[in-house]
Amino acid sequence: MSTTSSWTTRLTATSAPAAVILIRFYVGTIFLFEGIQKFLDPDRLGTGRFDKAGIPASGFFAPLDGIFEIVCGALILAGLLTRLAVIPMIVNMAGALLITKLPILWGEAPLFTGKSGWWDFTHESRTDLAMLCGSMFLLLVGAGGWSIDARPRTTPASAQPVSH
Repeated sequence: MSTTSSWTTRLTATSAPAAVILIRFYVGTIFLFEGIQKFLDPDRLGTGRFDKAGIPASGFFAPLDGIFEIVCGALILAGLLTRLAVIPMIVNMAGALLITKLPILWGEAPLFTGKSGWWDFTHESRTDLAMLCGSMFLLLVGAGGWSIDARPRTTPASAQPVSH
């Protein structure tokens, strides 16, 4: 077995039950739709939101984030390279929590004026935390039985031994 095929086999291998499709559906759909909305409503959900949150180069990072959410969301929905697709989304959710939600704890969150403390933080971060947990779950167990990642592996004819 070549190094490349063993790497891809480890990356896509899953023994998780088919029911994982439910987690893939919610995680993939939310990422896909949120990414699309960054382009449909950039002032409120894309560049404008990133700018208001104090993220530098918002004109670069908001569209980049939107592209990652669209591509990774679609991969997660399809169950294709799922473990690889959730890695940038874990970073995405950690960044969203640290940059936009954590400041709620001390009442200095530009996106959430008038909100402060533990209960406001937990309320506003509920989706981010669910997406982070769902993404980490998929990283650990893989895409599940109803996925492209779970398709049967076949050895190419050129790699099979020749019998005479």
